[in-house]
Amino acid sequence: MSTSAHELHPRDWNGYATLADVLPAIDDAFGRWPSTTLPIPASKDVVLLLVDGLGASLLDQHAEIAPTLTAMRASTIRAGFPATTATSITSLMSGTSCGRHGIIGYAFRTDREATRGPNRQTLNALRWTLNRSTGPSALGTYVPEDVQPVGGTLVDLAARGVEVTYVMPGAYRGSGFSRAAFRVDGTHIPAQSPAEIADGVSSALSVQTSRHRLVYAYWPDLDAAGHLFGPGSPQWVTTLGAVDRMVADLASESPRGTTLVVTGDHGMVQADNRIDIDTTDEMLKGVESVSGEMRVRQVYTRPGARDDVQSFWAGIVGDNAHLAPREQVLDEAWFGTEVTDVVAERIGDLVAVARGTTILTRSRTDPAPEVTMPGHHGAWTASEQLVPLLVQKV
Repeated sequence: MSTSAHELHPRDWNGYATLADVLPAIDDAFGRWPSTTLPIPASKDVVLLLVDGLGASLLDQHAEIAPTLTAMRASTIRAGFPATTATSITSLMSGTSCGRHGIIGYAFRTDREATRGPNRQTLNALRWTLNRSTGPSALGTYVPEDVQPVGGTLVDLAARGVEVTYVMPGAYRGSGFSRAAFRVDGTHIPAQSPAEIADGVSSALSVQTSRHRLVYAYWPDLDAAGHLFGPGSPQWVTTLGAVDRMVADLASESPRGTTLVVTGDHGMVQADNRIDIDTTDEMLKGVESVSGEMRVRQVYTRPGARDDVQSFWAGIVGDNAHLAPREQVLDEAWFGTEVTDVVAERIGDLVAVARGTTILTRSRTDPAPEVTMPGHHGAWTASEQLVPLLVQKV
């Protein structure tokens, strides 16, 4: 296994702060004292930029392309498990792990007993669709605020009078996932390009106020470049350069006294070893449904079939994946040290975490672009789990 595939097993996670610690640290900063958890200084206004797909290992490997980001490096934190956008953003906004907030991956079951048998629906949390990313809307089936009932840190900040502004693509406003993850209406400024993000942040901070302000900005293009062309590809490197220029612009144009905090929701690995669940031997025998993402699969088995499925899958995946039953997953705190009973029921009867450059595909079920793309994330490698925390007081 290559160095880039170095794993951070759950037993190694205690030494890292996570994305769930970022907003509580910003809350400390609003209280006029530096956080004891993360190096965020006392601040009146904070701009929090999430660059989708900005991994610490990839930034280290391409530091010369991103001098601004590299100079701002304050710490390295862990995204959380699984290292995927839906889980990470919800953890960031709620200030807690998915064991409590319940968005346990890209896709999962929510009501185990209700979805057994022929109705075995799963929820794609990022798209808020049924059964697959291109499926029908799930809004009529799953109320976002019920699936994710934890208000958490962002709600607490807003309740104490912090002004919240979102600067991100307009299509995300009011989506099922946004309702689940953010839980605060705030002010929305649509922004797609780096220039629009810089203008939106500037606009949000242009009016004088005595209240604290949190401006959350989000840019998805680095993640898209990694998925489509591979992390570290020329297209990805060009996009990283655009991120660096955007952050430099934000730092130079924000009002004096503003703190700029930049982080990512996960890193990424190049995957070239495909094990196809839909066409390999009889991997679906005894299985009701398979969800999750290609680096972390949730396997829901038929009653009484779990042990046979586990034995069969183990023979197929071998050392290419960690495979464990739900009881072991809970005991080893894969989804956090605190997992509510409701969330525990969402976890698969078996969970498979891909190792090295392996992905567990579903060629007949997942949309073609997802199956064929080279860049993936979700699992335990340092390249996926570790993200940079970049901080600058303007």
